[in-house]
Amino acid sequence: MSTFVLVPGFWLGAWAWDEVAGPLRAAGHEVHPVTLPGVAERACEQGDFGLEDHIADLAELLVREDLWDVVLVAHSGACAPVGGVADRMPERIRRVVYLDSGPMIDGGSLYDLWQPDYREAADATVVDGRLPMPPWDVIAAHGASIEGLDDATLARVGARVTPQPAGTYRDRLRLTGAGAALPQALVSCSFPLDQVRAMIAAGHPWFVGLDGPNWELRELPTGHWPMFSRPADTAALLAELAAI
Repeated sequence: MSTFVLVPGFWLGAWAWDEVAGPLRAAGHEVHPVTLPGVAERACEQGDFGLEDHIADLAELLVREDLWDVVLVAHSGACAPVGGVADRMPERIRRVVYLDSGPMIDGGSLYDLWQPDYREAADATVVDGRLPMPPWDVIAAHGASIEGLDDATLARVGARVTPQPAGTYRDRLRLTGAGAALPQALVSCSFPLDQVRAMIAAGHPWFVGLDGPNWELRELPTGHWPMFSRPADTAALLAELAAI
């Protein structure tokens, strides 16, 4: 059996993994869904939380719960703190899984990846250092597909999201390379896996090395939030990757 640490993307808390954690636990796995500082039930915590705060929080979880041989799962924007803690504590990690996401390069930030108009709109809506979730149609227009989410799910999720600390996407990730050789996987959901392979072949700087022997590339066709649109299939694929 495996130990999973599930880290959600922006605006989400541990609750986002409920329908994934259930099947994994039923199969006998140990599962730790994460809420990072400043969001969800921790939204009341005061501070200008940045990327290093989120990395430190994940590291503290691994130590506090004495977690080893961890399958560390990053959905979407969680790629940055997950990549950071894997770099700092690789001895505790069995595999890193990027779920409709990908590894962050040294010196990179998620803000770098946003289109100029999206950055401008985001900057204009930040309040007290935190970014509210944009409307679903705006997110979808900028590449985060909502395929597989019906109106009821969009309403349910939209009612629970909380603003994201701005430092977590503006700050640049610093890596030593200590975690680069870990077994890793990329699960493509909202964009075709062939597109990923094409960017690897083209030498795109954000995809360098993903054709290495320590990488698994998988596809789970759906939108950007597979934990809501295909939770049982997400759980099954994570279990499969953990067993490799």
